[in-house]
Amino acid sequence: MTPPNTLGIDFGTSNSAAGIAVAGQPWLVEMEPGQQTLPTAVFFAQSAGAMRIGHSATRALISGEEGRFMRALKSLLGTPLLQEERRLGGERLSFATLIARFLAEMKQRAEAATHMEFTHALSGRPVRFHSKDEGRNAQAEADLRACYLAAGFQDVMFMYEPEAALQAALPAPGPGLIVDIGGGTSDFTAFEQDADGTTRILASHGMRLGGTDFDRQLSIRHVMPLLGLGSQIRNTFGSGTLPAPNRLFYDLATWQMIPFLYAPESRRAARDLAANAAEPAKLERLVSVLEDELGHELAFAVEHGKIRANSGSASALIDLKLLERGLSVPLDDAVVAQTLADQTAAIGACAAETLAQAGLPAAKVERIVLVGGSSLLTAVQAEMRILCPNARLETENAMTAVADGLALAAGTAFA
Repeated sequence: MTPPNTLGIDFGTSNSAAGIAVAGQPWLVEMEPGQQTLPTAVFFAQSAGAMRIGHSATRALISGEEGRFMRALKSLLGTPLLQEERRLGGERLSFATLIARFLAEMKQRAEAATHMEFTHALSGRPVRFHSKDEGRNAQAEADLRACYLAAGFQDVMFMYEPEAALQAALPAPGPGLIVDIGGGTSDFTAFEQDADGTTRILASHGMRLGGTDFDRQLSIRHVMPLLGLGSQIRNTFGSGTLPAPNRLFYDLATWQMIPFLYAPESRRAARDLAANAAEPAKLERLVSVLEDELGHELAFAVEHGKIRANSGSASALIDLKLLERGLSVPLDDAVVAQTLADQTAAIGACAAETLAQAGLPAAKVERIVLVGGSSLLTAVQAEMRILCPNARLETENAMTAVADGLALAAGTAFA
């Protein structure tokens, strides 16, 4: 029986990609001209129109088009928010429907590029969508399966993302560890390879913490205080002051929660805080961000500042000119490392737990294969060097390893 045409899909929190194997090598589809990876983002113009995805969605946001931008939709899998509806492009749509339409567009673009019809999908998935909640983990996979079926696939199989990345790693004898730091999760696979390339997976483990959480922590620590986080608010029913409630600021620092803040009640709450603030100028910035729907632009500014700091630039900063001319936050590599110390320590602990499950002493790990953009952070790499002092770090295929591995495995997934 001929196996069905199967598309390997890496549907990520921040970026997505798809491909197939050609002559035994991974071939990733150009989802946009010259681009094999596609930002997992959607944009709906205020006037009715087709949903835009990827770089097109990001350009619409940056250029100031009126409409609604959304990112990090994968983080809603397994939560009640996935089925909540919003009015977008003249329709009432759930976030599950948005994911399905995003996957359907990836399917259509892959079919146009290959002149093949893909009836089946091999999809990556994190080892754990949610760190501790088994019910939510199961629900998240069920949700994602339903999205693939709604996108037009007849069936879908799942592969743990770090195990997919291992498919694409260059073989080398000895024990190793895949460290996959994605946008929303961190995943680990301990493995051992023989001289002939035979690979044995020893253990896979993961946690719900990734690059968007790094952005959130940097924003809470360095940006939100400029909008009033921690400021004192006068008690309207008595004397004295209280700190501004954290919720608005914490949600504004969280990619997937930003769209929910543009509701009238959130804007009204911000105006009430500003009216009673001991530092009204700061709270007025919060009001402006919500009134002008600048939450995603603010999040991008934090992300870009993080990337510049990690490049070693002496003049790295979070540029906040969208809030106020000349406003910025200095942000060098040392500050990033200090700010993210708890997160990187948690990643190190989860990696150590993976090795313990595998029965592999950390000192015997000979190679660490780093996968995902956030695995390239200096602070993450430093944590891995502390954990496995004798291992060499491999970064050559960090951005596409999961997609490459899924592409290689897709042809035999349903065989």
